[in-house]
Amino acid sequence: MTPPRQAGRKSTTREPIIQEPEQFEPEATRRTAGVTESSRANRGWWDRNADEYQIEHGTFLGDDRFVWGPEGLDEVEAELLGPPEDLKGKDVLEIGAGAAQCSRWLAGQGARPVALDLSHRQLQHALRIGAGFPLVQADACVLPFRGASFDLACSAYGALPFVADPRLVLREVHRVLRPGGRFVFSVTHPIRWAFPDEPGPEGLAVSASYFDRTPYVEQDEEGLAVYVEHHRTLGDRVRDIVTSGFRLVDLVEPEWPAWNSSEWGGWSPLRGALIPGTAIFVCERD
Repeated sequence: MTPPRQAGRKSTTREPIIQEPEQFEPEATRRTAGVTESSRANRGWWDRNADEYQIEHGTFLGDDRFVWGPEGLDEVEAELLGPPEDLKGKDVLEIGAGAAQCSRWLAGQGARPVALDLSHRQLQHALRIGAGFPLVQADACVLPFRGASFDLACSAYGALPFVADPRLVLREVHRVLRPGGRFVFSVTHPIRWAFPDEPGPEGLAVSASYFDRTPYVEQDEEGLAVYVEHHRTLGDRVRDIVTSGFRLVDLVEPEWPAWNSSEWGGWSPLRGALIPGTAIFVCERD
């Protein structure tokens, strides 16, 4: 799971998990960013920050736990991909896998997962933890698989928040799924874009238009993007799903559970008790 501030090549090397931090402080702004710029920026960002991300959030994510978002909703209880016993023997594609914790859980249920991520460094962490399934480095907008290769696909905060045109991903997932296949993905709840990304009381007052779809961009001294997030309204997400050939089966907005005292960026018990932080879309390929 890689929440926002979130031909294939299989990694075969193991490296230490410590890398040098960035030497500059990016400038945050709102401006347009296309498909190519977003992909390049986010691949570089995750390669540079994968070590810190895994150190900070690895304990919460576990090594083989399937968590849909910072609220801690677990696939064991949610069963959005179906009952665990029905996963045995299924071919499953995880998109934006990070260190492949979700794929590792799927493998434990007897599924045959393939973990795909844009970041080579994230996949090295998957190797460090241990992966007895394929790891593929590729862009989710151009999946390196034949059509109808998978029974299921999933993405916990992977790819969709970071691409300029999410329909490219949705159409590719539709192409590689078999008829009747299910695709479940989670993203930042669209309403969060109207609020500051702060976990405390200052994050509870509307500060921007929900309808402003201008991307959030962090850029270097030369104005080149080094990180990009894209906003879609709830209606946009539904239209993207339907026009890409899927049927929307369910929309899940996890409530913040009493047991979870963690803060993760702008996600916190305070905000989670009042406004949704995650939206999970359950889609099926007719």
